[in-house]
Amino acid sequence: MPTVSVKWQKELFPAVEIDTSQPPFVFKCQLYDLTGVPPERQKIMVKGGLLKDDADWSTLGVKEGQRLMMMGTADEIVKAPEKGPVFMEDLPEEEQVVSLGHGAGLINLENTCYMNSTVQCLHSVPELKSALIGYPPTGRGSGLDQSSHLLTCATRDLFNDLDKSVKPVKPMQFWMVLRKKYPQFGQLHNGVFMQQDAEECWTQLLYTLSQSLISPDSSESSNTVKALFGVDLVSRVHCQESGEESSETESVYSLKCHISQEVNHLHDGLKHGLKSELEKASPSLGRSAIYLKESRINGLPRYLTIQFVRFFWKRESNQKAKILRKVDYPLELDVYDLCSDELRKKLEAPRQILRNAEGTKLGLKTGEGSSAQKGNDVNMPDAKGASNGSEGSSVATSHDGAPSDKDTQLTGIYDLVAVLTHKGRSADSGHYVAWVKQENGKWIEYDDDSLILQREEDITKLSGGGDWHMAYICMYKARVVSM
Repeated sequence: MPTVSVKWQKELFPAVEIDTSQPPFVFKCQLYDLTGVPPERQKIMVKGGLLKDDADWSTLGVKEGQRLMMMGTADEIVKAPEKGPVFMEDLPEEEQVVSLGHGAGLINLENTCYMNSTVQCLHSVPELKSALIGYPPTGRGSGLDQSSHLLTCATRDLFNDLDKSVKPVKPMQFWMVLRKKYPQFGQLHNGVFMQQDAEECWTQLLYTLSQSLISPDSSESSNTVKALFGVDLVSRVHCQESGEESSETESVYSLKCHISQEVNHLHDGLKHGLKSELEKASPSLGRSAIYLKESRINGLPRYLTIQFVRFFWKRESNQKAKILRKVDYPLELDVYDLCSDELRKKLEAPRQILRNAEGTKLGLKTGEGSSAQKGNDVNMPDAKGASNGSEGSSVATSHDGAPSDKDTQLTGIYDLVAVLTHKGRSADSGHYVAWVKQENGKWIEYDDDSLILQREEDITKLSGGGDWHMAYICMYKARVVSM
């Protein structure tokens, strides 16, 4: 192997060996180590011109001891940072939570995955957290029983712990107070606490909060939980046999998706859930008769909760059996056709504003002079239903955390923000997991104290059809416009 010297700027590198069995590119890499000039910037003068990366050494006539000239600029030397690196684990816990973009997991205390998944889903509602922060330590008057007050305080404290910690949180105080308020969650079997139904936990917790998070004037508008989760229904009750007909109104905290052989999609199940048969006394017939009850949505919430009715009581096994049928659900849900005529009229103007705003985002002409847009300052969240936080929702809140309707209108369109799944064959066994959309748009699977980042396209695959996790409760967030 010949040895050459290389002259570069004011420096001379003697005794540089050339391996003529390798292409010149290898020689350039040697010079890069010596000079810091990348091979693509090197211009080396040889017989016949510049040295090419794939040239044949035998044709270049390089001799022992020959001096080669090289031109080229070295890479800039990277300066050491003025401050050393700060590792995530060295940050205060509250800053770690902000950096991660999500709160902590919950330790399973003994078959408490039903409770953990419920808490993680409800913890994702910023307006509920705000209302809990404003809850006074002494309660809201003498009308609230002590166990409800303690459960409200425990919920507030647990939410606060989840927001401030990156390590798994042990919800012992919350679990103890929950069992005291609702003894069914303290059932034992062979000395071990039994698995419970997550939907029952969700319902009971919301009911308690609806009693405690209410202003002293007790008006409906001051009920935070009602404003956030309450669905107003108007129903037509008709007896075909007697021709009797009446109307009823009620408020519920969730819609039911009934599952049958005809139901393949959430929308189909909701339509089935708004129809039911009931037997009651008929004044005109003087006996019991069958009535058909057909309901319509007459008032929408900020967060629409939907329960998939997957469990039924199986007499043979004396337990809640599970319907495994696959029922698809969307990331974006439009309930306009499930609403009453009265509510549809109220939704028309906000929906038009939403369509115009979405069209503007896509660069479409939306009729700038239309009456729907004149004088209206449109504030619209991401068309995909991006954020789970208060910033993306355009929802104004009052001082006690209750959502305010001032200047904002619902559209009847909702974006999926949380899914509670169940894996197993029975409601009283198996495993519950929460899948929650974060404020940064990412989805996190909360499997007790294990947190796993998930892709959005995989969330809608939790639709059933096997023994894998399948949606039991879905929570959708209203897409609103500012007017």
